Amino acid sequence: MSNSPFLSIETFRQAFLAGLEDLLEQPGFGVFILGLANATFDPEIHAALKSPLQYRFDQLAEICRESLSGGREVPTAPDDLVVFLKLMAIGFDGVALTEFRRTDEWELQFNHIRAFRPARMTGEKVTGIHRPFDPRGFHFNKPFLRKEVFWEGELHGLEVELLYNKFPFAQFHGLLVPERREREPQYLSHLYHLYIWNLTEELGGCLPGVGFGYNSYGAFASVNHLHFQMFVREQSLPLEAEQWEHSGGETPYPVDCLHFGSAPEAWAYLNELHREGISYNLIYRPGCLYCLPRRKQGCYEHAPWTTGYAWYEMAGGVTTTNRADYDNFDAAVIDAELAKLQL
Repeated sequence: MSNSPFLSIETFRQAFLAGLEDLLEQPGFGVFILGLANATFDPEIHAALKSPLQYRFDQLAEICRESLSGGREVPTAPDDLVVFLKLMAIGFDGVALTEFRRTDEWELQFNHIRAFRPARMTGEKVTGIHRPFDPRGFHFNKPFLRKEVFWEGELHGLEVELLYNKFPFAQFHGLLVPERREREPQYLSHLYHLYIWNLTEELGGCLPGVGFGYNSYGAFASVNHLHFQMFVREQSLPLEAEQWEHSGGETPYPVDCLHFGSAPEAWAYLNELHREGISYNLIYRPGCLYCLPRRKQGCYEHAPWTTGYAWYEMAGGVTTTNRADYDNFDAAVIDAELAKLQL
């Protein structure tokens, strides 16, 4: 791995920040939004990038004003324009930094900037757990996404790209896209299951806290192009607490969760879910996998305070974009929402 950022947590941290600094030197609304969202998620990154972010915001705001006052289109993608106009409405300093707190077992975060995120396919009602790759839809082969690549190269025997997550909700949050040009849909094969299992074990030796989340089709995957969500957390996820039955404890988790200690055993179960058309969320950790079969998006009515439960929410984390929700939620609210996902 030439110029690998995966050698140590410090190497990864430095590369992550350096990549964001490089992004802000490029023109465009999309890269600014990505830089701002990643900065507001991490106080250290925010401190390092606040000045260039402010400078770029002022430049882009002037482009918007000049274009719109002259009756011309703003030169950016419609999604990015909508997000940026909302940012203009509240001002650069109006975006709050992400905050965290615990309520009983659960982790809450107030992630203000995710309130502006486009819905993409998470708002769709779906059937089955497989849909063919659609070259006309949103996917990671789009040329403008090349700017958002954090690292690319051979990793554990496959060509991969690791993109920054444009609206992160996890520490050092990236989107790992294996063999991007193969145009694989978001449908997990045995090959890619083994790949991520083994990759997680390999990276775990040098990146403590590393893991990969996966949302199957119908489980709030936002893009139908094969990808895994990489994160590096200092704290374990609520799902990983020893109190839960799936971890050997006595407390039942509010929704079915299976804990596997071997890749073949996990695949046997996943293969059965595929045959039955059951959607699921996964969390890969070094040497283990948490699997949460669940009801499909669109088949139940989720609460208005969430855009839907994907791997992080299923693992006991709740992302709120409303300050009052963040301040007032208690464990009972979270228990009730998780219970809706039970098959």
